[in-house]
Amino acid sequence: MLPGMGTTGAPQLEEAVASCLALLSTATDRDWEDVKAGRLECSCRFTALYIASDLITYAGQLAGRAQHAYLPFKIALDDGTDNSGVLDVIRATGTLLATTVRTTPREVRAFHPYPFRSANREGFAAMGTAEVLLHTHDIAEGLGLAYQPARKLAEFVLTRIFPHVRPGADPWRTLLWATGRGDLPGRTPVTEWRWRNNLVLPTERLILDGVHPAAAADLAAGGEGGFEWIDGGPFQGTREAATFMTKAYQAGLHRPEFGVFALVRHEDGRAIGGIGFHGIPDEEGRVEVGYDLVEGARGQGYATEALRALTGWALARDDVRTVLATVERDNLASQAVVSRVGFKQVGEDADELTYELGD
Repeated sequence: MLPGMGTTGAPQLEEAVASCLALLSTATDRDWEDVKAGRLECSCRFTALYIASDLITYAGQLAGRAQHAYLPFKIALDDGTDNSGVLDVIRATGTLLATTVRTTPREVRAFHPYPFRSANREGFAAMGTAEVLLHTHDIAEGLGLAYQPARKLAEFVLTRIFPHVRPGADPWRTLLWATGRGDLPGRTPVTEWRWRNNLVLPTERLILDGVHPAAAADLAAGGEGGFEWIDGGPFQGTREAATFMTKAYQAGLHRPEFGVFALVRHEDGRAIGGIGFHGIPDEEGRVEVGYDLVEGARGQGYATEALRALTGWALARDDVRTVLATVERDNLASQAVVSRVGFKQVGEDADELTYELGD
């Protein structure tokens, strides 16, 4: 298993908060109110409170299982709270989020607007870690302090919620560039940005759970990708798809909505297979899909259910007009799956049949 896999994200969040407190505690005697936080328009003190506000908001979303909007509350400081008191609040809210992340089941998702309207515990941990790292950087820049968080923290954030960003040699510099806070040689400066949590698509019996780059790398290396699999899983096709996704991520070509999805059963939270796209749609709106199931899950309609959900989602988009699938000639079961979903055979060669489903 690769470093960082099998974690909820709570340890990374706690380490980020500790790095923030260690640095800013050296400057509590400074003026935070009248000094802007780096490139931001707000003050260092407002930005410090903003860190705490984000942490408690994310904890509230997860703990409250919010599904459609942010919970209607906000954090405020008592009159007369000094800079040390603000750091105490960051420490407390960080602990609350880390504890919530640890105690929230993996399958739980709560509302967050960007871009797929929800996040799981690891997503909220990554967002919280990002808020702490980036805004500590902003405050440090405003106060003239040097801040260099651990490489693994920036990498954790990038692989969880910046899957569309091509990784660089220095994860921290890459994260700063991706959020409009720095430059990278050979890359256009960023003026607008959003992070991207993984996409999930529910069906009657399954969750199609989008695999982030760190999980894909772990699957490609022989790990479980952070999922609990039934006996015999993951199947080789899922590992191969994860390998292709990892290569796309390294090249900056990966888009999370057109990546790999683990098929996770509602009844027991265990993964039974994988499904996904071979890449993003081409100029004519064509995209190819593939899937596999662990042997113990075959013959129960799971592949048909998953393929119907994924193709329906894809064809509802403006950038997809046709979904393609290629099936080996001797794979009668898979031919039956694509036919049940509505694919029509449009081609063949000595080894494979080509199927197509249009909008």
